[in-house]
Amino acid sequence: MNKYVIVGLLTFAFALGANAQEPSRKGSAEEQIKSVFAYTALGWNTGDLSKYLYAYVPGAKEMTKDGPKGGVEHIEQTMKNGFWKTGRPIQQLRYEHLEITMLGKNNALVTGQFILSGADRPDRTGWFTTVWTKLKLGWRMIHDHS
Repeated sequence: MNKYVIVGLLTFAFALGANAQEPSRKGSAEEQIKSVFAYTALGWNTGDLSKYLYAYVPGAKEMTKDGPKGGVEHIEQTMKNGFWKTGRPIQQLRYEHLEITMLGKNNALVTGQFILSGADRPDRTGWFTTVWTKLKLGWRMIHDHS
């Protein structure tokens, strides 16, 4: 395969991913939550911070070294000050070991592992716990302890 065909295929694949629709609101709660995780990874990997932040309710809290801090604006600033300093993250994001525990019909606890890889750097990994609630808009994160 010549380099022009490879570049064309990569461009096509990127365009498909970049135009992906919002997560599905069909299927089981577990499938819907996993769909949101896939959407956030797509946002991360295409440099679209709004897609990454899609999962959070406006008042979501994140756990910091100083305790819980609130608001999606705070989470956005954390990303901009850390992983997105250049306007997009350097490494690609994926999630593994997602375990979803339903806490009634409209709430869930999710644990899993994030993996940042690529860019000729060692993988960075970490475990997380998130709390989710079901809204008319679909499943959203209300607390992130990463």
